Amino acid sequence: MANLVIMESPTKSNTVRSYLGSSYKVVASKGHIRDLPKSTLGIDVENDFEAHYINIRGKGDLIKELKKEVKKADKIYLATDPDREGEAIAWHLVNALNIPKEKVRRVTFNAVTKRVVKESIKHPREIDMNVVDAQQARRILDRIVGYKLSPFLWKTVKSGLSAGRVQSVATKIIVDRENEIRAFIPKEYWTIDALIKADNGKTFESRFFGLEKDGSKVELECETDAMKVFKAVEGKDFLVSEIKTGKKFKNPAPPFTTSTLQQEASRKLNFQSQRTMRVAQELYEGINLGSEHGGVQGLITYMRTDSLRISEEAQAAAKQYIIDKIGVEYYPETPRVYKSKANAQDAHEAIRPAVEMIEPKTIKKSLTSDQYKLYKLIWDRFIASQMESAELSTTQIDLTCAGYIFRTSGYTVKFPGYMALYEESTDDVKANEESNTRLPDIKEKQTLASESITPAQHFTTPPQRYTEASLVKFLEEKGIGRPSTYTTIITIITTRGYVKRDGKSLVPTSLGEVITKLMCEHFPDIVDYKFTASMEDQLDDIERGKTSMKGVLNEFYGDFKVELDKALETASVNDIEIPAEETDIICEHCGSKMIVKNGRFGKFAACPNYPTCKNTKPLTKPEEEKTAKKAEPTGEKCEVCGADMVLRTGRYGSFYACSKYPECKFTKQKTRPLGVSCPQCGADVITKHGKNKTVFYSCSKYPECNFSSWDMPTNEKCPICGGMLFRKKGKNQLVCKTEKCGYKADIAEETTQNDNE
Repeated sequence: MANLVIMESPTKSNTVRSYLGSSYKVVASKGHIRDLPKSTLGIDVENDFEAHYINIRGKGDLIKELKKEVKKADKIYLATDPDREGEAIAWHLVNALNIPKEKVRRVTFNAVTKRVVKESIKHPREIDMNVVDAQQARRILDRIVGYKLSPFLWKTVKSGLSAGRVQSVATKIIVDRENEIRAFIPKEYWTIDALIKADNGKTFESRFFGLEKDGSKVELECETDAMKVFKAVEGKDFLVSEIKTGKKFKNPAPPFTTSTLQQEASRKLNFQSQRTMRVAQELYEGINLGSEHGGVQGLITYMRTDSLRISEEAQAAAKQYIIDKIGVEYYPETPRVYKSKANAQDAHEAIRPAVEMIEPKTIKKSLTSDQYKLYKLIWDRFIASQMESAELSTTQIDLTCAGYIFRTSGYTVKFPGYMALYEESTDDVKANEESNTRLPDIKEKQTLASESITPAQHFTTPPQRYTEASLVKFLEEKGIGRPSTYTTIITIITTRGYVKRDGKSLVPTSLGEVITKLMCEHFPDIVDYKFTASMEDQLDDIERGKTSMKGVLNEFYGDFKVELDKALETASVNDIEIPAEETDIICEHCGSKMIVKNGRFGKFAACPNYPTCKNTKPLTKPEEEKTAKKAEPTGEKCEVCGADMVLRTGRYGSFYACSKYPECKFTKQKTRPLGVSCPQCGADVITKHGKNKTVFYSCSKYPECNFSSWDMPTNEKCPICGGMLFRKKGKNQLVCKTEKCGYKADIAEETTQNDNE
């Protein structure tokens, strides 16, 4: 064997294997194979922060196999991901596998397509140690902060807690917003809306604006102010004093970066960031699209980027598509070029379709529901980013009555431009409510009657809690974290119980607030937005070769150690008490609001006056829930008597039963469509429950079709024979069940290294 290609992901390895000839063997490291030890700090802070890396437990057999392959190969292509983490994994592979320097070739794939893979293999390079050092510096910083701060929290709050460098800042951001909401004092204001009737009988609304004498805007701050205007204009006619018309051009949003993809997927698809990045990884690594679309294809470019740059080839492909499929008038006179932020990592393009001409609708049957939704979002955004601006005709009408101005405005779309395909959403409610009022045909100096005048009281509202989308946007704006870390940050602060979800909102827990307060008192630099952002800039400088890893670590650790020593000296054991979480349950013994406690069987409600009052209650009421479920309608009719079917619960799980039981005893098993076609007849595959609530999969046309499987069928196709792949029950593994094929592949799981980051 002349050439060995080592990648991170088994899924991506299978894709690349299909592109390269028999002279290449492609294997996977399955993420990192070396890391810092979990049981100790693993950093010699007294000896230039030398890191002690060890082989990750459980990867011994894999490392042995990789070493055997390395010895057989003449050239070793390290094709790990094209980012800091991937560069570091390549460096670790060289050291752990003892790869001779003359054999090493570093290659990266911005997109996993046949053309890109083959072109990249032709142009290998050396491992970039500046990039490796930037990754090591982040890893060491996070390890030091996590391992040094955690004992402080154990001493002052309770054992088992941990703090981190960037995650502590993210928690503080959410706590700060909650404090803003609590401190907010609502302010009263009033509006007055007039329903105006035009000559043709159509009506439109106009809102009080201000004074006619000088055109100034007036805020109605109380009922007295509002009633003064209301009484002056009630029952009177309005004069059309001025009509302003104009043009407004709206430009398309740029193609996606990691941050904007996570934000838009949250708003439009209701995806959490972790789900977005998992699906994006699948689209990047490759999907079997069938022979009509070239077999296995990576559908998008690399999904961890903050660059807005796109290649000339992609730009030309978008131009051709817009002209051919949408219309020549939808393409601007000159191609659109977007400028990235000053601190953007410009090694990769923006997120775009890797194979520009594969429209989402043409490959929908080859994708899962999530894959199709996200791919279509990326496709639409990219194509729209290259389209002509939308042209809007705007109208503003001022009406006067009794010395007051009432104003209404609206717009019509004269030319949709990019809006014909895609329009960006926003977290700003007011921006989303931009007026699109259709105004009747009226002229200046007309006198119009009012049908009604409506004064209304309002109160200003506090700032909204952060959602994942708005938090990611804030982190990006402040320079906190980088594209590859946003998902990890949110995952850690929620799983550690510092932040909880309330619908889409992120809310700090009592524990999160206590730890944030403690961090602000003793480690103000760690939770300072500007300080954290400056650390990111220093990591970027290491990558660019402008500064050294050891210099950055020394500068940070000196000040941090002073703060740590002082905090440990002044803190006392169990100095901080975590406030109890109140419930709405009232203790029937003493009348107090019960609080949430943790027991061996989970959370329960307890009286806060313990031990005087020892009353406890379960937080859920299983019997009430069970009873409610028995009466839940299903929308189906009984096949025997035609009565409604309801959902009931039995010893083997949920099932459908006739609502007229016991008069009619017809029942049938509860099933759920899987969204996969039966490999035998093409009908829908459904999920069923067997004994002991075990799940299996069956054809919906049973018994006409006898297909069933304990392993879950998927929409993915075998890269060898094209048969259906099944997810092995209880394992992260895809298998082909086609006779004599035997294809198997581990399902890649995104590797994150966080320790106590």
